[in-house]
Amino acid sequence: MVRRKLIGLLVCILMVGLAPFAWALIPDPDLSSATTVATEQVSVFSIPDGSGDALNDARVFGGGRTDATVTLTVVDDAMTPIFNYPAEDMWIESDTPDIVLCPDGSIADANTDANGQTTFSQALKVGLNGAGLVVVINSDPLTQEPLDFLFNSPDMSGDLVVNLTDIVLFADIYFSAYGYAADYYWDGVVNLSDIVLLAQGIGTACP
Repeated sequence: MVRRKLIGLLVCILMVGLAPFAWALIPDPDLSSATTVATEQVSVFSIPDGSGDALNDARVFGGGRTDATVTLTVVDDAMTPIFNYPAEDMWIESDTPDIVLCPDGSIADANTDANGQTTFSQALKVGLNGAGLVVVINSDPLTQEPLDFLFNSPDMSGDLVVNLTDIVLFADIYFSAYGYAADYYWDGVVNLSDIVLLAQGIGTACP
């Protein structure tokens, strides 16, 4: 009986002692943060197979290019950097409307380092279009304001395949009022430059 009581007491002590660690090393979406080196609004032309623009070679209005790499710092509720957090559990979404992601289509470049940091610099594998870059950690979006990004894709239907359906949707904009969704070159006009980029995506799909 005494032995059972001692074991029970030890279990209670261990549970109480471990309680402060229960939330340690769990990312805090209020304290974790994402920044970009870009100093102006950028547009990212994405193709479902990943052959579109890399984030480190994003478009600025008028056809220029800039490095828009995003750096994510992941910390817990005690502001402790979280090391080796899995890349596949950190990804990019848009604020509104929603881009559509291929599997692992917008994940981080690598696991977090000793400072709790990782980057997003590669091309996205996504469809549709959107505005505002939001970083999500294990299904929890960061609570900060979205970064000033625009996204568009030749996959205009959002089925993650670029085909005749998308050509028809592109033509609807091309022969009517301006629409950012079809302005892949991002110069405020939908013209031959955008047709060339549409052609680049024809027949592509998620890897």
